[in-house]
Amino acid sequence: MIESLIRRRLLSNGLALLGAAHWPWSGVRAESTDEIETRRIVLNPYPISCVAPIFVAESFLRAEGFEEVEFRLDKAPITVGVGRIDMDLLSVQQILTHLDDGVPVTVLGTMHLGCHELFAATGIQRVRDLKGKTIPINGFRDAQHAFLSVMLAYVGMDPQRDVNWVVVRPREGVEWMKRGKADAYLTFPTEAEMLRDAGLHNVIVNTAVDWPWSHYGCCLLASHPAYVESHPVATRRAMRALLKAADFCAANPARTARALADKGIAKNYDNALASLREMRFDVWRTHDPEDAMRFVGNRLYDVGLIRNTPTRLIERSVRKSHLVALRRELKA
Repeated sequence: MIESLIRRRLLSNGLALLGAAHWPWSGVRAESTDEIETRRIVLNPYPISCVAPIFVAESFLRAEGFEEVEFRLDKAPITVGVGRIDMDLLSVQQILTHLDDGVPVTVLGTMHLGCHELFAATGIQRVRDLKGKTIPINGFRDAQHAFLSVMLAYVGMDPQRDVNWVVVRPREGVEWMKRGKADAYLTFPTEAEMLRDAGLHNVIVNTAVDWPWSHYGCCLLASHPAYVESHPVATRRAMRALLKAADFCAANPARTARALADKGIAKNYDNALASLREMRFDVWRTHDPEDAMRFVGNRLYDVGLIRNTPTRLIERSVRKSHLVALRRELKA
């Protein structure tokens, strides 16, 4: 119901989600001598708080010359690869598995880190304790299963043999944890908030603070190669808008959390605020996307979840020229 409400609000009123016309950055148009190739852009407002920059980006985008900003809620595994979304925030492992399958994706930069938390049953203190345990996932080779496999491989476990994977419906894993049917569950922020609301607090990996996960971006800014090639000016302007939105989230977690909670994207303001304060929305300035793709990709390759080497996938997908220029321009 909440997701359908979000869809209706976004599609019916481009400024409805955050009341952007009343926020302090509204109406400040960026200066540029380059003619923008398109004044329309489509973004995916997936209802989780770790994609908060998308929810605060509209006024930035309009200041960059985008007159038609469409929010199209799309749950396809990788929307930019099939051309339905112009730019999206996608997990590193999600990008790697789809690139490995031949899906066309262009990686433009790192957007943030820290959106995954691994909850475990009472008595489980570390990842190695999960040997022989039951872990629900939404599907094999999806973002959740792939990243959990990376975590297991990092500590020397075999993800194909050492745990009992059970495929469940989306969000059903949260219920399994609440009822004691699962030994561990890897969450995104909204699911983490649900588990905390239910009184579960045993987190054995928090990627916002725990080594080595806190040193690599978890979600990257991505687009379709055809969009980037045919709209270089629009690509740079859209990136600039989204990076400014990320900076806003980093500097104003309380305002961002309140907006997300008021619109039903976050279930609980306090939990959303805690998540946003931990998440690093400023890492676009310092973290290169290929570092995360190489770190995660090497382990996916070792356990057989991708066939191509990370180096080959990076060469095929990463385009940093816009990011490098924007870092100089925005004095990163």
